[in-house]
Amino acid sequence: MAAARARGNVGGRPTVVDEKILRMARDMLPNPENSITAIAKMLGVSPGTLYNHIPDLRELRAGGIPQQLEGAER
Repeated sequence: MAAARARGNVGGRPTVVDEKILRMARDMLPNPENSITAIAKMLGVSPGTLYNHIPDLRELRAGGIPQQLEGAER
């Protein structure tokens, strides 16, 4: 594995999520009319993928400010 990594091969399945998809999902999450499943379907990913890539998903869903941003705003 170390030799493969040194050659630039990291293995595993390539991700389908990029910054554009994450940004669109984050923009849609606070709207209560959009379910997680509906957002995932619109973006062409699974709901689990959204949960895996957006750690503050539940806070965004509730319309609150993510904990990472609270400290930055003070």
